[in-house]
Amino acid sequence: MLFPEWETFYLIVGSSAGALAGLMFVVMALVADFGGTERQLQAFGTPTLVHFSAALLVSLILSAPWPAAWLAQLALVPFGLAGVGYMVVVLRRARRQTDYKPVAEDWLFHGALPLIAYISILVAGSGLPRRTSPHLFVLGGAAVLLVFIGIHNAWDTVTYIVVARWEARRERQRE
Repeated sequence: MLFPEWETFYLIVGSSAGALAGLMFVVMALVADFGGTERQLQAFGTPTLVHFSAALLVSLILSAPWPAAWLAQLALVPFGLAGVGYMVVVLRRARRQTDYKPVAEDWLFHGALPLIAYISILVAGSGLPRRTSPHLFVLGGAAVLLVFIGIHNAWDTVTYIVVARWEARRERQRE
């Protein structure tokens, strides 16, 4: 392993991200009858799973037995670019959907913070062979940020659905 001092860190982050991604499948199955729209799912649900998967992928890339840091760079730079590109698509989807009006917290956790994480992966991945230690901390921070964004967004989605169901139940009881 190229970065043995980071092995435990990425084992924990990657395992957590993988488990939470799997849990998202369970949550989506349980709330399938909620009645949200495909646009809402594309703007707010799918990116959450992508962020968990991204943290898992960063962990896998940095845990791989690369013979040289520049080879890890070859994996991280396109991944960072893809993440930035994906966030442009997500932000466009969030702006275009009309079923829910995002508030400042939504823009922060569904837009700004993930974009910062993917830009960090791109920049730190680009500089990895030159100054390894600081860039490994940036990459680790980006992976952890993606996990926490995913946790926040998954919780936000579940609470939104629960509150909407409570309100619908109260409306039916009033009738």
